[in-house]
Amino acid sequence: MKKVEHIGIAVKDINQANQIYSKLLGIEPYKAEEVESENVITSFFQTGPNKIELLAATNPNSAIAKFIEKKGEGIHHIAFEVDNIYEEMSRLAKEGFQLLNSSPKRGADNKLICFVHPKTTQGVLIELCQEIK
Repeated sequence: MKKVEHIGIAVKDINQANQIYSKLLGIEPYKAEEVESENVITSFFQTGPNKIELLAATNPNSAIAKFIEKKGEGIHHIAFEVDNIYEEMSRLAKEGFQLLNSSPKRGADNKLICFVHPKTTQGVLIELCQEIK
């Protein structure tokens, strides 16, 4: 794993969250995108090398909606950038980590993604991200 790619924050209202984070960080989001496969709308902020991804559900049955219902708004996941998501998934599976995807899928911000179950990472949902070239 190369670096923390972003921190994902689950929010109920993307517009309200954009206003709050714009005030907090002193910048506007650089990108908003709907990810139909995950039933979310995302908004990205970047300050220096650090990125924050806000995620709001577009479907009440989505993972984000269920997360907010269970735990409330807040940090949802930490994403790590990888060079080769297939190799990293294989390595983690061999190390005993439970992957939530059997193969990478297309995510926001032009990335291939895969999630690692929080039961195998001390309660933290981990996302692997590889830029699509």
